[in-house]
Amino acid sequence: MELIKAGTKIDFLRYAKGAYLFSALLILLGIIAFWYRGGLNYGVDFAGGTIVHVKFSQQTDAASIRAVVSQTDISDITVQDFGQNGDEFLIRIPKSETGAENFSNRIRQSLTDGYGPEAFDVQRVESVGPKVGRDLRRKGILAVVFATFMMGGYIAFRFEPRFGVGAGVALIHDVLVTTTVLLVADIEFDLTVVAALLTVIGYSVNDTVIVCDRVRENMRKLRRETMRTIINRSINETLSRTVITTGTVLMVILALFFLGGSVIHAFALVLLVGMTVGTYSSIYVASPVVLLWEKGATRQ
Repeated sequence: MELIKAGTKIDFLRYAKGAYLFSALLILLGIIAFWYRGGLNYGVDFAGGTIVHVKFSQQTDAASIRAVVSQTDISDITVQDFGQNGDEFLIRIPKSETGAENFSNRIRQSLTDGYGPEAFDVQRVESVGPKVGRDLRRKGILAVVFATFMMGGYIAFRFEPRFGVGAGVALIHDVLVTTTVLLVADIEFDLTVVAALLTVIGYSVNDTVIVCDRVRENMRKLRRETMRTIINRSINETLSRTVITTGTVLMVILALFFLGGSVIHAFALVLLVGMTVGTYSSIYVASPVVLLWEKGATRQ
């Protein structure tokens, strides 16, 4: 099955400079957002603390909940709107010094006094110590970094060093752009986001491998053609496969994003952005890097 007819001759590399400029602006936006927000918005998994997920029977607002729970002697309490209907909220404390059960009971009592025992229901309680949170954060970041470089190293070993460099640059690009979205949208960076980033890395490198494999095949068949022509032809030949694969994956992710609920909203958003950016980078980041490598080798 082919959505795009064979023989398509789109000059993708013609827009490589514009794509690089667009990517650079996105990464610059992420750097600015990182500086403005003072870093990533780490969730309880990485920052440590206790969180209580509360669902109300009627719509309310975070300000009124904050006013009620602030009557306790627990400091630095924050309230975040978690659902889409204005009836689910996350109540958190940065450090779990009071203990998860004690904290939950005190929050429950303050909400009972303010709203009544039938007005809300505690959905879940999570608690992570500060030391455990720091350790999880370090391991989560290292997992993303190691996965990125190992994928690039595999492609360099499986194909050629230039393909490995192109894939590595594309994967770093995907992680940075996806992180930019997390920073701009002020989404919590937790274990589910790390899992989504690792999934994005795996998907992106898979798409890059398809293009690189076709480039290598065409290099053997079209020995008299330039590398630019070979890369453009390879992308066109795999374009139908890319559209079908990415399209079906995005349909599932969109269903998760809109219908999956607030619990996996961040996970689905990272996948949605990452899969889209991963497809884009296979064409407009990895391939131009391979071409630049070829031009550099030719000059030498």
